[in-house]
Amino acid sequence: MDPGSKKNIPDCEFDQCDFICVHESIVNQVLKAMPREQELFDLADFFKVFGDATRVKILYVLSQSEMCVCDIASLLQMGQSAISHQLRVLKQMRLVKFRREGKTVFYSLADGHIETILAQGMEHINE
Repeated sequence: MDPGSKKNIPDCEFDQCDFICVHESIVNQVLKAMPREQELFDLADFFKVFGDATRVKILYVLSQSEMCVCDIASLLQMGQSAISHQLRVLKQMRLVKFRREGKTVFYSLADGHIETILAQGMEHINE
């Protein structure tokens, strides 16, 4: 088959084995390394949080500086209630933390892992 003729073959044909041959030692090795089902669901939920552009913007903003809701709303040109709603989601997933100073609540990233995830994501999309 010449290389040009592959263009007309659907990709799905290349995703299947020509014959069934399960490599049991590899399958068993991977099964032992697999996290529990609940951990994988939790991981999927964790990454779903990054599926919202507003939440990603908030995380990026907080990677630069601790800020209150008013500051974030002003910076992102959004309403405070919309920002508060997204911060609630980020708090529930333990991606941001907060501290009170009088009547003002300041938000920051929960830990360095979040900044690393953002940096690696940016690096990946800029490759």
